[in-house]
Amino acid sequence: MQMEEKQEVAVVVINMKKYLTLLVLFITILAYSQNSSTYTKRVLETAEVDFLMSYYSQEGDHASVTGGIGNEKLTDITPTFIVAIPLNANDVLTVDAGISAYSSASSSNLNPFDSSGASNGEDDDDEDDDKAPNPNAVSGSPWVESSGASAQDVWGAINLSYSHSSEDRNNIVSANVGFATEYDYTSIGFGGGYTRLFNEKNTEVGIKAQVYLDTWSPKYPTELDSYQEANQNLNNGFFEDVDILNQEGEIIDKNGPNVWSPFNNTLIKDKARNSYSVSFSFSQILTKTTQFSLFFDFVQQSGWLANPMQRVYFSDRDNYYIGNAESIPVYTSKDNTDVFQLADDIERLPDTRFKIPVGARLNQYINENIAIRTYYRYYTDDWGMKSHTASIELPIKFSLGKFTLYPNYRFYNQTASDYFAPFESHLSSSDYYTSDYDLSKFNSHQYGLGFKYTDIFAKLKVFKFGLKSFDLRYSYYDRSDGLQASIVSAGIKFVMD
Repeated sequence: MQMEEKQEVAVVVINMKKYLTLLVLFITILAYSQNSSTYTKRVLETAEVDFLMSYYSQEGDHASVTGGIGNEKLTDITPTFIVAIPLNANDVLTVDAGISAYSSASSSNLNPFDSSGASNGEDDDDEDDDKAPNPNAVSGSPWVESSGASAQDVWGAINLSYSHSSEDRNNIVSANVGFATEYDYTSIGFGGGYTRLFNEKNTEVGIKAQVYLDTWSPKYPTELDSYQEANQNLNNGFFEDVDILNQEGEIIDKNGPNVWSPFNNTLIKDKARNSYSVSFSFSQILTKTTQFSLFFDFVQQSGWLANPMQRVYFSDRDNYYIGNAESIPVYTSKDNTDVFQLADDIERLPDTRFKIPVGARLNQYINENIAIRTYYRYYTDDWGMKSHTASIELPIKFSLGKFTLYPNYRFYNQTASDYFAPFESHLSSSDYYTSDYDLSKFNSHQYGLGFKYTDIFAKLKVFKFGLKSFDLRYSYYDRSDGLQASIVSAGIKFVMD
């Protein structure tokens, strides 16, 4: 989740959005030029445009890029446009285009030495770039954000979806295709679904299938990447003029018997990461005020499922460092600002994963102004993880339904993956290992409050678009491992006259 490629990504997304705008205008003109001799209630009466914006900020002490310790500070801004276009009475085309731009202290430490000039702020693709111009200044820390290109990244995505409803509105067929790109991967997704309503539309069943075909452009921790580029020679490339320290802070003899080397020199061979899912849903109106829904998914993933950016440290291998020897005793403390431990390996996980989430919703309408929305999900997979999610939301309408408040709460609990262990707790004899705390045992609480304004008659206009609704939400997230986050999101929906 960082390099010069982010600029290319942003340009691609901007250009795609330009062409997308022309496409939307053309389809809109075409759709509105169609006349029908008989009136049919349209699935979507007029074109709708949603502009969504979210800001996310987090703090924590278990960065996965630095092996399970270190600064997890991250900020993310995500603007998104969603345009829904009625092609005719029965068909709707939806275009979803968005960009996510974030800055991450953890990801910046893919190369923790760049702030000291070790790699001169460049990438590790050129051996000459890996030479340190000032060896005495080479240092880094899992607690200090580096200043290189990997500190930031831009993700862009475009999705097209189409839905067709039968004349009686009891059958809905949908299809979608999407493309997403980031500096270290590209993804193509496509799928389709079918929904059937019966029992006077009180009962709804649906099935959906989705495929994601991802391709890695892997980026590795700078010391591992540089070691490979130097042909596993500590006297070449980045390491040529850089002192390596042992656990006692002593400079090692790079030609001696006790030297640092990665545990596993095998990097990614299969750069594919594919996901296949089938989803089933059932919804039933039980009474005039009660609705129940049930859904479950089957998800199969294959390919390289680990993150090559994430370091792992073993308890049964000697430790080696670059930086200030005096800081080694406080390495796992925030007092460490100038020494970095060289990785033993990158995260390695099985090349398949099977997931089963099962969930249910129960919505109870108390009166015209108050409702209760509840949700529960159970999750299990073949990596040993199990989780429970429960949430409740209490929409409260006032001022004749124009304004709505959404107080909400979410609880989450999960067990650890079979392959997780904290910093320097893994054994090198293990087949798979990760120190990513997203795969650890934890529970979390999320508290939120939302506000929504609905202009029933769309009196407020921007050019030919009337304001249909405005939505503003805030959530605070607190995880038992110390991770804390705040999320602010806003959405504006317009309808075309």
